[in-house]
Amino acid sequence: MNEFVEQFLLESRELVAQATDDLMALEDRPADKERLDGVFRAFHTLKGAAGIVEFAAMSRTLHAAEDILSALRASRQPISSNVLGECLACLDLTSRWLDAMQASGETPSAADRDADDMIARLVGAMTTDEDDKSPARTAAARDDWLDRLPAAASPSSGALTAIRYVPDPDAFFRGEDPLSIIASLPQLLAVELALTDQTLTPETIDTFNCSLEILALTKAPTAEVQSALRSIAERTDIRPLAPSAASPDSDDDLAQATSLLEAQIALLRVDGADGLSGRLESAGRTAANALLYLGRSGLAAAVEQAMTTSRSQRNAASLIAAIEQALTPEAEPPPAPGTAVPVASRALRVDMDRIDALVKLTGELIVVKNAIGHAAKRIAGDEDPAAIASILRDQHALFDRLANELQGAVLRIRVLPLRTVFRRFPRLVREIAGNVGKSIRLITEGEATEADATIVDALFEPLLHVLRNAVDHGIETPEQRASAGKPAMGTIVLHGRREADTVRIEIEDDGGGIDVDRVRAVAAAHGLASEQALAAMTEAEAVELIFAPGFSTAATVSDLSGRGVGMDSVRAAVERLGGTVTLRSRAGTGTTVTLSLPFSLMMTRVMTVEVAGQAFGLPLDTVLETTIVARDMIVPIGSGRAFVLRDRTIPLVDLADTLGLARDASSREAAKVVVVSAAGQIGGLEVDRLGERLDVMLKPMEGLLGCMTSVAGTTLLGDGRILVVLDVQEMFG
Repeated sequence: MNEFVEQFLLESRELVAQATDDLMALEDRPADKERLDGVFRAFHTLKGAAGIVEFAAMSRTLHAAEDILSALRASRQPISSNVLGECLACLDLTSRWLDAMQASGETPSAADRDADDMIARLVGAMTTDEDDKSPARTAAARDDWLDRLPAAASPSSGALTAIRYVPDPDAFFRGEDPLSIIASLPQLLAVELALTDQTLTPETIDTFNCSLEILALTKAPTAEVQSALRSIAERTDIRPLAPSAASPDSDDDLAQATSLLEAQIALLRVDGADGLSGRLESAGRTAANALLYLGRSGLAAAVEQAMTTSRSQRNAASLIAAIEQALTPEAEPPPAPGTAVPVASRALRVDMDRIDALVKLTGELIVVKNAIGHAAKRIAGDEDPAAIASILRDQHALFDRLANELQGAVLRIRVLPLRTVFRRFPRLVREIAGNVGKSIRLITEGEATEADATIVDALFEPLLHVLRNAVDHGIETPEQRASAGKPAMGTIVLHGRREADTVRIEIEDDGGGIDVDRVRAVAAAHGLASEQALAAMTEAEAVELIFAPGFSTAATVSDLSGRGVGMDSVRAAVERLGGTVTLRSRAGTGTTVTLSLPFSLMMTRVMTVEVAGQAFGLPLDTVLETTIVARDMIVPIGSGRAFVLRDRTIPLVDLADTLGLARDASSREAAKVVVVSAAGQIGGLEVDRLGERLDVMLKPMEGLLGCMTSVAGTTLLGDGRILVVLDVQEMFG
């Protein structure tokens, strides 16, 4: 993909997000002129950008929406809910097109068909008689113009392309000649002229105003016509009349993709737990890529979601079901509004002040480098070693300060505001609440709080699960709220804030809280604990049971809940990022879920350990303590081992055996153990030697090693050795 298209995709996504924000604000304040102007500008800029990259389908779709918004601005009427909904749907379609371009580098093959459907929906949103006469409906015309084509459109004529061109009313003043433009088309067959306003008569027509609609037919291929009319793309509708070259959705490609998907199902049905994680990742990625190639982004997203679910449940059933669903004829589901998952982009917009800070630090580092070089030359000249040592100590101190500042400056470049992910949820909550018959308002606070881009990108899925639970389980129905003396509209507050090196995100609802008795009953039915143990639990301990895998209090399976995929996947996703999840419920008042995450994944404090002569790193935030355990205190339990520490039985993992390393048995009189906390459990890692504590910048595994599990990343030690930092959460997960 060239840089020009990458810039188009980056800017277009920002404009889609801006337009979505303004439309959601218009729902609360339909008469807000500034917001309507903002939506119009975003659509207009998007349309222009699409024209520049010759994406005609996107250009004419956005042009239809722009005409409707223009008419609303002129009439000063508040935007109606149906028009707002269709404009949001238009942005959804635009996002899917951008995703497809991001994946393939080319415009989607089915874009013209999708554009036709979207334009018809936009026109259908303008339902009043006054709207029927508006310029918006005239400009965003339905496909009925195809029925008015000249007789030359018959198959025997050889016509390949039909054109509808509505010139700008001020075309004459701009020096444009619409008829000359059409006459210059290659292999032109027929031209038909009509007035855009049928009420005009020879006496009332304005000869200085271009009120023409021009229909034309040509034998030239559609791509050639689009190229010829590039300068007026936003005012033309170009349709192929004959089948074009085979697209990625042709019969041959469809058959190959079907065979590939069936092969992934066969791979997933292989018995045995060995290699399950690798099979899930391989089959899920392959199936999603095959569906993206066919242009079925909705199914691809469903497969990726199922892959995540299967990984968290350690069971292939969800992924198999999603791939089988994709094999069903006409399986492409309509995407849920606001839930499209965009393809991850590697581009970041960075404040110039932060770039300037890097440039300044680079200059200071060069000065230190030169000073150290000068000191090295003085050493060769047999100068006083004590004086040279003093110089080197001073330069090392200066270098240490600059390195710390550089580290902080680099981390600040990799950050994104929480707004990036928060802005996707108001519309999503609106749609979900409407589906379950509830009225809910989402308030977002602390959107300017910054966190590492990797963390911000990974927050969507866990926050989505928490918000769905809040809508489906937390907030009561309007009738229940009225009987409890609450406002009919429920409220969810999504709040982010920074505390030292931690980012905290709270999701608080004013619903009925968690029914602890219901939780105990479901836990007993699932065999999570005995009835006696459940009865002895405090309310806080019982509430923690909702994080158990497969736990759900929903009585029936719905689109939102009931499948047991919820809070356990939230905890797993957050812990993979090095964070924690806590939950607090107040009966009759509401529930608060708090996500605590590190500010950055790149900067990590680790403790080094040595095993079989090799050094490894353990994230210090997972280490609880270190201890020495006598061999006779370690007892076998099943196929594993455990020891007792302060009246608590702790499973013990031999790190050398786990990593497949051979150690010298002569030095194993007692076990050196690092006690760690992972996935909500406490465990011990047996090592040979304990090392030091270091602040390191982690480099993630890449290339063929990118799929390695239980490895958080690597860094270089002072002696040049590579330190592999282990992911304790995955090792014990």
